[in-house]
Order: sequence, then structure tokens, then C-alpha cells
Amino acid sequence: MTDEPLSPGHRWAITAAVMLVTGMQIIDTSVTNVVLPHLQGSLSAGVEEVAWVVTSYLAANAIVIPATGWLSSLLGRRRVFLICTILFTVSSFLSGIAPNLEFLIVARVFQGIGGGPIIPMSQAIMWEIFPLKQRGLAMSVWGIGIMMGPIFGPTLGGWIADNWSWRWIFYINLPIGLAGFFMASAFLFDPAYLRKPGRVDALGLVLMVLGFACLQLMLDRGERLEWFDSWTIVALGLVAAAGLVGFVLRELTADEPVLDLSVFTDRNFAVGTGFMAVVGVGFYSSMVLLALYTQKLLGYDAWTSGLVLAPAGVGNMIALLIAGRLVARVDQRPLLAMGFLLNGIALHQMSNLTLSVDYWTLVWPRFIQGFGQGFIFVPLSTLALATIRKDRLGNATAAFNVIRNVGGSCGVALAATLLSRRSQYHQTTLVGHVNLWSVDTAARLKEWSDHFLKEGGDSFTAQSRALAMLYRDTVGQAQVLAYADEFWLLSIMFFAITLLVPLMRRIRSEPLVADARHQERVEGMEELRPTRASP
Repeated sequence: MTDEPLSPGHRWAITAAVMLVTGMQIIDTSVTNVVLPHLQGSLSAGVEEVAWVVTSYLAANAIVIPATGWLSSLLGRRRVFLICTILFTVSSFLSGIAPNLEFLIVARVFQGIGGGPIIPMSQAIMWEIFPLKQRGLAMSVWGIGIMMGPIFGPTLGGWIADNWSWRWIFYINLPIGLAGFFMASAFLFDPAYLRKPGRVDALGLVLMVLGFACLQLMLDRGERLEWFDSWTIVALGLVAAAGLVGFVLRELTADEPVLDLSVFTDRNFAVGTGFMAVVGVGFYSSMVLLALYTQKLLGYDAWTSGLVLAPAGVGNMIALLIAGRLVARVDQRPLLAMGFLLNGIALHQMSNLTLSVDYWTLVWPRFIQGFGQGFIFVPLSTLALATIRKDRLGNATAAFNVIRNVGGSCGVALAATLLSRRSQYHQTTLVGHVNLWSVDTAARLKEWSDHFLKEGGDSFTAQSRALAMLYRDTVGQAQVLAYADEFWLLSIMFFAITLLVPLMRRIRSEPLVADARHQERVEGMEELRPTRASP
């Protein structure tokens, strides 16, 4: 522990160590999705079985993230960070050498346990080591690491799997994890305010594990199992609801809770976490939708689809650097509102996509969306965390990231479900309007029939194939309309929450510095009082 002011060199050394490990964890979370077909062939597994490689990791993440602040108090934040780094690295090696699917799933569970606390701890560390006027820059650096993973991870994972092997997406973590471990052990330290809890809230831990694990499993498996038509999903939903309600009630009444929910009494933090849930829904669902659109409807390969997503990372990086410099100098709320509006505009542009759209028409809205995300993340983090006491910061960042993860999981689940439902709706509507006696329909059928006749088919086969192609065109158009519906709804969501930005209070750097100094003086006096009263 140290109360000495950090030198710029020490501050940036901690930043490098923390962001190295955080970036590794974030990228690894997203790259696994694109190698599932490779895993199927290599491990002789079905689609449902291989999906557990992703599900097991996400479930383990969901379980451990809420306990991050409590674990830091119990074991020390430096020790927890080092344990998580080495556990994640070793589990990556075990995932790479996995001889069968069962071994890989177990390794991924431990990888999820190791990776979960890294993100909230890294955010708390970055927030603490920088002075108030530089915290916008700190959150920009942290945001670049967080946002780059989902954007560039799939492209990187696809390239590695295609050119080397799926095992290398795990092996590549070994040198990064070891470097991060040694750097963190050399530069990281425990803050002076950490206090070890007197007892373990066992009931709270059990309820937390049940609630968050079942919730994550329900969200991840729901679309595959037809949601509440499946007794498995119904059971998971009931256990998740009971576990989470019990967990909240327990944490509100426990003397030393696993997750201190009192941080939600801060208005900025409560509103900010609500915004973060919406941002999680919009960011992750739109990314998944665009990846599916380019690969399933436009026929792009994984690499080209990744190149469509990548410009958002460029826009995001530019905006994060600009927002990081502005956030301490101006009212943060207009910056946040501008970020929401830019996302709404970008998603509205995506709702006008067609089957003949070219690459650059896809790229421009993604760039705008990424640019808008940068103007959301830094102001939102500043507004939500600036008024949280340091001794509650670990709980606050844990809750902040739990909400982000739940929002992202809900967004992906809702996007997949709505896409299926709206595709069926539009398909039924379009088929009902297809009239074989229509001049346009007859011309289209003749065009396809002539095409197949030229390929050497007889007239009966040509007509049958022409009808099949007409049906395929109808299904494709129905899917385009379904994607358009989803992008339109997401744009409306961002436009709507822009109206709620005034609910947050502006953060001014000067009063906060004075308040922080006053708080330090009060805490110092309270620590001296028992000493003066002692004989």
C-alpha cells in the first residue's frame, strides 16, 4: 500500500500492465465465436455441443464479476489481479491443448473465472491512479482496450484459425499473459482504503452464483431452445429470478455484502448504469446483426465481414481521444447526448440496407457508430463514477460491468429472437402478395426459366427451379426487412434515451477536488480519535 503521489512513469507503467491483460481478456472473449466451425470439425462435435465453449465462459464470467469488489477486499486487489491473470493464462494453455470437447469446456470455465474480475478491477485502477483532470484520458485509454476487442477480435480470430489453427487463438495469450503478470507484480499496489471483510457472506455467494449463472445460460440458450416452449429455459428463468431477487434482498440486509448495492443511491451512478445497459444492448446486438447480414445475405467471408466492422474501431479511437480531452473542461452531458444521437443516426442509416448494397455504404454508418460510441463511453464513465467514494469504487465498477454484460447478453438474445420472428412475419406477408398471374411475377419467372434452359435443363425442371428461385428471393427480401426493423428499433432506442441525459448532474473538477480533500481530512481525523482517547 502507498499514499505517495504516483510519478507519471509509475502511472503509465501500471496503465500498460493493466491494459495488456485487459486487452487480452477482451479479445479472447470475442475471437472464440468465429472458430466454432473449426472446433466442430476438429473435436467431432455438433452445433449444440460446441456452443458450450462460448456459453461456459460467459456463465463463469457472469458469476464472478459481481464479487470483484468483495474479492479485492478479502485478498487484496493486487493479489486478485495477479491470480486472475495467471489463471486466465494457464487456462488458455489448457484450452489450446484440449484433446476433447469436455476438457475444453472445463478449461473455458476456469478461463472465464480468471477473466471476469479483470475488467472491473482495471477500470477501478485506472480511475484511481490518475488525477481528476486526467481521468477522461484514463477512461479513453481503458475504453480503447474495451471497445477494440469486439471489433477487431473476430477478424483476428478468423485469420488465425484459417492460417494456423484454432488452438493458436489460445496459445497467443501465453506471452501476453506472462508479460502482463510480471509487469503487474512489479508496478501494481493495493490502495490504502481496502479493508478486509470480517466474515464471508456465504448465502449471498450462493444466491449470486445461482442467479447470474442461470440468467446467462437462459439468455445464451434461449433462442436455440425456442425460449419458454422449452422446460429447460423455464426452469433456468425461474431459478434465475428467485436467485437474483434473493441476492438483492440479502445484499440490502447483510452487514458485509458481496456486492454493496448502496452505490445505487448515487443518482448519477444509478442513471449511468441504466444508460450502460441500453448501450450494451445497442452495441452488441448491432454488431451481431451486421456480421450476420454481411455473411448470410451478402455472402461475405469472415475476414471481409470483419473489415466491415473494423471502421467502427477507427472512429471509436478518434472519438475517445477527443472526448478524453474535453470531458474535464466542458459539461459532460452534451457530449453524452451527441454520442447517443450519432448512434441513432448510424443505426437509422443501417435500416436502409438492401441486398445490392456495396462495401462503402456499409462502412460509413459503422464509422459514425464507432465515433458516437467514443463520445458515449468517456462522459458516461465520468458522470457515473466521479461522485463514488474510493472505498466503494470496486463495487461500483463491478456493478457497472455486470450491467454492461447483462445488457449485451440481452441485446444479442433479443436480436436473434426478433430477427427470426420478423423474418417469419415478412415472409408470410410477401408470399401472400405474390401473384403468379402478375406481369412482374411472370416476367421474373420467365427470366429464371430462360436462365436454367440455357444451362441445359428441360422445360419442366427449369420452371420448377424458377419457382424455387422466386421463393428464395422472397425469403431473402423478408430477411432484409427483418434486419431493417431491428436497426430502426435500435435507432429509436438511442434517440429516446437522449431525452433522459438531463437526469444526470454535471461533474465539475474544482468542487470535486475540494470535496475529496475534505473527505480525506475527515477520514484522517476519524483515524486519530481512538489514538487520542487511548490511555
